[in-house]
Amino acid sequence: MPSYIANFAGIAALIAAGYAVTYAVLRRSVRREVARQTEATEQRLADIAAMLAALEARQAEQVEIAGMQAAAAPEFDIGTMAEAEAATPPAEEAAYIEDADVTPEIMPVLEAAVTAFLGKKVRILSARLLETPPEATSAWSQQGRVFVQSSHNLR
Repeated sequence: MPSYIANFAGIAALIAAGYAVTYAVLRRSVRREVARQTEATEQRLADIAAMLAALEARQAEQVEIAGMQAAAAPEFDIGTMAEAEAATPPAEEAAYIEDADVTPEIMPVLEAAVTAFLGKKVRILSARLLETPPEATSAWSQQGRVFVQSSHNLR
């Protein structure tokens, strides 16, 4: 057999061995990368499951709080509400009421609102309306407030 054929067979065997080694190395590398990605995905799924459990616990807590607030809310008689609406002054008189106390029908509503906001039972002893009389609000002061608020840089 001629020597160039023997050299060609040796080169072909060397190329085939190189392909086999490259294939084995790349296959091992791909398996490691797949294992690493699988581990990272499982870690992300575990984190998401933990966040989901925390959110479900928080939602259950909020549902429980809402149930307690609904149980603490006072029941109103429709007749009482109608009487309270009838006792409400007209819009032009309601704009400024000097030293007006809050009506007894409104006190339980205020207590329920503050209880719902704070999350614990409160008792309001007294309340009164604090409204600004129309004469105290001038166009100049209103325009000054508009100017100051519009000068804030909102991004």
